[in-house]
Order: sequence, then structure tokens, then C-alpha cells
Amino acid sequence: MSRLPAQLPLGVGLRDDATFNNYYASQANASLMEYLSRQLKADAEPFLYLWGAPGSGRSHLLQAACHAASDADKRALYLPLSDLGHFPPLMLEDIECLDLVAIDDLEYVIGRKRWEEALFHAFNRLRDAGKALVIAANTSPRQLDVALPDLASRLTWGVTFHLHPLDDNERLAALKLRANVRGMQLPDDVGRYIMHRGPRELGELCRALETLDQASLSAKRKLTIPFVKSALNW
Repeated sequence: MSRLPAQLPLGVGLRDDATFNNYYASQANASLMEYLSRQLKADAEPFLYLWGAPGSGRSHLLQAACHAASDADKRALYLPLSDLGHFPPLMLEDIECLDLVAIDDLEYVIGRKRWEEALFHAFNRLRDAGKALVIAANTSPRQLDVALPDLASRLTWGVTFHLHPLDDNERLAALKLRANVRGMQLPDDVGRYIMHRGPRELGELCRALETLDQASLSAKRKLTIPFVKSALNW
């Protein structure tokens, strides 16, 4: 069996809750979920580029794809460049031995010569090996200020998806889904209060749910607006 990349820094892991089951796919983003599923089955273009604003679910989807690959006895690697970009790109060596590579936060290394060259060569090796590559960034590939023309070209080769932001009704549905996965019943009025009072980004709202989950279990209380105010010091 091919060896795993040996230069990966410690501390890189997947969130346990970042799965397809607890990702809310709006109608506008449903085709992306279907495509990721097909890609894992080698039934689609092996290179996927997805982009969206912070909080749009990019990181969740990349980690979910890695979880799904692992569940299918495939080897996958998640590389968040916002955390790893200060390392040299040695971690990209030998990644073609993996079945799926998910590179997050591409914008953090754009314009850096060593990283751009390493990404270009990694892309070629993965494609030659017939392996899957998913890249996520905060903007479309044509809007990235890529210094290396060959890499800029490669980033447009595959299928590109734009993660559309959720409207308020969809954000409420996403929040209720995450609460349900945790075994909590989130009434609409409580969910809307959390959205109104809490941070705008869905990921931050979900972290607030984690706090509420622990608090409600400890206090043996249902989620109500007064309880949320007390538990979150609002």
C-alpha cells in the first residue's frame, strides 16, 4: 500500500459534526451535494472548486467529503491552509497516494511562489493518478490573483460551484437541523431569537447551540427564550 504523506503538521483533524447528515443544503446548493456524492464514487469530474463567503459552509462540506470517503474505506486528507499556510508546502508531497484531497482556504497561499508551484505539481500528480481533489476559496478561480499562469489555468479545469448564502428562512432551517442532530427541539421563535441576537455567521450560531446543548442537559430544561438569554448571558 502507498504510504501517506510524511510531512503533515500535527493538529490537523476533522470536526466530528462536519458531516453531510447535518449540513443543510438549500435548493440553490443541492446540486453541489449531489456532485460531491458522485465524485466520491468516481462518477464525476475528479476536480471540484467551490467558493463562497465566510460562513457559507465551505469548510463543513470539505470535511464532510473526507468523512464520507473514510466511511467508504478510502483515504482522504483535509488541509485548511488558513492554519497550515505558514508551513512550507512539503505536506503536498506524495498526496497522490490518497483517494481524496480537500484543500481549504486557498486564498491564504495565493501569491506565494513556493506554494503556487507546489499546488500546480500536486494538481498534476493527482490528475495523472485519477484521484479526487476538492479546493475551496472565498472567491471564484478567475478572481484569485494567482501569480503562476499554469496554476491559474489548472484551477479552471474542473467543475466550479458557488455556495449561495442562505436567506433567513434557510438559516433557521439549518439551525433547526443542527439542533435536531443534537437531540434538541428548537422552536421557531427561539431559533429566530438566536439568529437576531447572536452572530450572523451560521458556524458561530452552531457553536452557540453547543453551549445551549450542554446547558439544557445540565439544567434539564427545554429551549425557551428566557433560558437562552440566561445560558448565553444575553
